[in-house]
Amino acid sequence: MKIGVVGAGRLGGTVAQLLVEAGHEVAIANRSGPQSLDDLSEMLGPRLHPAEPDTAVEFGHVVFLAIPFRNRGSLPDASLFEGKIVVDAMNPYTDDFHVIDLGEDTSSELVARQLPAARVVKAFNTMYWETIRDFGHPDLPESERFALFVAGDDDEAKGVVSDLVRELGFGPVDAGQLESGGRLMEPGGPLYSREFSTPDARDAVAKLRPLW
Repeated sequence: MKIGVVGAGRLGGTVAQLLVEAGHEVAIANRSGPQSLDDLSEMLGPRLHPAEPDTAVEFGHVVFLAIPFRNRGSLPDASLFEGKIVVDAMNPYTDDFHVIDLGEDTSSELVARQLPAARVVKAFNTMYWETIRDFGHPDLPESERFALFVAGDDDEAKGVVSDLVRELGFGPVDAGQLESGGRLMEPGGPLYSREFSTPDARDAVAKLRPLW
C-alpha cells in the first residue's frame, strides 16, 4: 500500500519505519524539507520516499498526520485529502505540554471539519511512541498483544487502519465514532496513555459504552 506520513518526528518517523518494514511504500514529509530526511531514507531504503507535504498527501491512499495539533493550519490544502483515509495521530497540546481547551469539540472533529472530504480515523495517539516502536509483535495472537484504539465514522476506513495496526503487531480495538470514541482517546480520557492488552481494552470500551 502507498502511505503518506506528514510529520517526521518521533511518532511520524517511528510509524514510517514500521510501515516500511511491513512492506509498504511510504512518502514522508516534514517542515524542513526532503533533504533533512536523507539519513532516515538511507537507513530505511528505497521504500521510503522523502517528499514535500503536498506530495506525501497525494502519494498516500492512507495519510498519517503526525505533526503537533497546534500546527494543523500548516497542513496542505484540504482538496488534496479528498477521498483519503486520514489517520489523525495528533493530540491537542500547547508547545509547553498543556492540554488545549477545545470546548465541546474533540481534536479529531476539528480535523474532520478542516478536511471535510477526507475519511478521518483517530488512531496511534494514545500510546507513547517508544511503546509503538518496541512492543509490536506480529508473531503473537491478538489476545497477547498491546491494544491500539481506533475511532471513526467510516467503517471501511476504520477497517483499513485496523489492518495496518495488526500488521505492526498490535491489536486494533474499535473505540466507537469519531466524536464519542475520540473523546475517550483524548488526553485526560480513560483510554489515553494507558497500556492495555487487547482483551482488556475491549472490556474497557464495553464498560465505557453506556456513558456515551
